[in-house]
Amino acid sequence: MYKIVSKRFLNEAKNVIEMVVEAPLVAKKCLAGQFIIFRIDEYGERVPLTVADYDREKGTVTIMFQPVGGSTRMLAELNAGDYILDFAGPLGKPSKTEGFKRVAVVGGGVGCAIAYPVAKALHEAGAEVDMIAGFRSRDIVILEDEMRKSCTNLYITTDDGSYGEKGFTTNKLKSLIEGGAKYDEVVAIGPAMMMKFVCAVTAPFDIPTVVSLNPIMIDGTGMCGGCRVTVGGKTKFACVDGPEFNGHEVDWDELIKRNGFYKEEEAEHICNLTGGVRRHG
Repeated sequence: MYKIVSKRFLNEAKNVIEMVVEAPLVAKKCLAGQFIIFRIDEYGERVPLTVADYDREKGTVTIMFQPVGGSTRMLAELNAGDYILDFAGPLGKPSKTEGFKRVAVVGGGVGCAIAYPVAKALHEAGAEVDMIAGFRSRDIVILEDEMRKSCTNLYITTDDGSYGEKGFTTNKLKSLIEGGAKYDEVVAIGPAMMMKFVCAVTAPFDIPTVVSLNPIMIDGTGMCGGCRVTVGGKTKFACVDGPEFNGHEVDWDELIKRNGFYKEEEAEHICNLTGGVRRHG
């Protein structure tokens, strides 16, 4: 059993939650870019969440999530002092953070919770880090202070212009590149469509671009094959070969299609949890 040490909402909309969990063995070995898989109880499903931070001395691991599916909604109902049955990790390969002079880290929405530790690790390794964080509006902005401390320059964009610069992360990235920014690498983390368009921006400039993929996943060890993705024409498993891949080699259309396979079942599950009425069509 893993104790929840603390819980807090990360934005005005209260739709993103941070939890600090007591997990000393995971905290001892985890690195930026890796993830854990939690299970609330013996009846729960296995759900992957990226390690947002860790404290080796205290033996804690920080996770951040948006309660959208059944399991994350149930996790959101727990509070400090409650326990989670399973908290397995660290899983996946850690981010490569050494040997870069200047890097752009692009985060979209809740993806900023994953982009933040990567930017922090790159900055601590000595790289100049430009972080571009995109949100739909001001009320869902998360981790602004944390991100600002973990990069050289922070640029916040909002779709509606209610905070930061109006526009998309891709617009800002393109303007920085065209303005003379020489990036050794661009890291993009967020919705699949956003990462696809980031890669479309960097491709003409031949800038290596890394993306963090979060396809449907079950066991996290490469056994089930549920998280398979096509990269460079070959089948890869996000849990053991990733979660980071060369974005220019990802089959984005296939990934986006596969991620939507179970939308009907997910909606039915949420309906059952909330006692609502499921309307088809």
